[in-house]
Amino acid sequence: MSETAERIKAYIKSHLQEPITASDVAKAAGYSQFHAARLFKEETGLSPFEYIRRERLIDSARTLRNGKAKVIDVAFDYVFNSHEGFTRAFANAFGITPKKYADYPNPNANGWLIPYRYLDRQKFKSEETNMIENTAVIFTQIIERPARKLILKRSKSATHYFEYCEEVGCGKPPMYYPAPADILNEIKEALYESVGVWLPDNMRPEGTGVYASAVEVPVDYAGEIPEGFDVIDLEPCKMLVFQGEPFDDENYDVAIGDLWKCIEKFNPEVYGYRYDYTIAPKMQLAPFGWRGYIELHPVVEIK
Repeated sequence: MSETAERIKAYIKSHLQEPITASDVAKAAGYSQFHAARLFKEETGLSPFEYIRRERLIDSARTLRNGKAKVIDVAFDYVFNSHEGFTRAFANAFGITPKKYADYPNPNANGWLIPYRYLDRQKFKSEETNMIENTAVIFTQIIERPARKLILKRSKSATHYFEYCEEVGCGKPPMYYPAPADILNEIKEALYESVGVWLPDNMRPEGTGVYASAVEVPVDYAGEIPEGFDVIDLEPCKMLVFQGEPFDDENYDVAIGDLWKCIEKFNPEVYGYRYDYTIAPKMQLAPFGWRGYIELHPVVEIK
């Protein structure tokens, strides 16, 4: 990182709770406004004001995690014009409202959702502490899934999304979901959006592929099952959600790869959980740049 970008970052960090103008950034950099902004974006991929907004949201999440501040106070402390504007920005960035986030500030409790880079790594010697420096910010959350059914279109041999699309075809533009997802997204009773799933061996008949397109519906769902689709009953379980930072849509493959590296190094046992891929499939949501790439992994508490 160049000295110019570091000076801008240092200035922003020390003034997050104050108005910051383009002139302020330029003075910190020692260049004109145009040149400072161009150099910073070349180094970080973000304009100074995109970076300011991101850092304010991350720092506000850390403040809310302490559980002592009101959402409206945090909104104004971090230079948002209104409670509503802060709530929208926070929810768009992290997939949860600041009020709900503030209600679960403890990372060791069910429902935790915390900026990954702000975890207290001194307590967790079993994880690689250099992850903070070498990866982008990721967010993690434990969610509860009720008993439900999984409606899915299996593959013959696919092990991932691209093989699956080659086998079953792509759907309608502009999203280009796998073709079966277009059918699944029409199920009005669906509990959540359609997902790609990696099926465990106990949910995969012989002669079928690992990867499938699926949607979760209520356990008492009695609607029509599309022709050629299967149904799996899933028991209640916990899912560990990994969410990466927002990204430019054309860079979806980089965003997915970056999150996979983080997941590979992440050790849920330091929080009292372990992965259990026999109770539910691993799932991936459509990689929309505005919300970041998201995966869900089934976990159980360590007794």
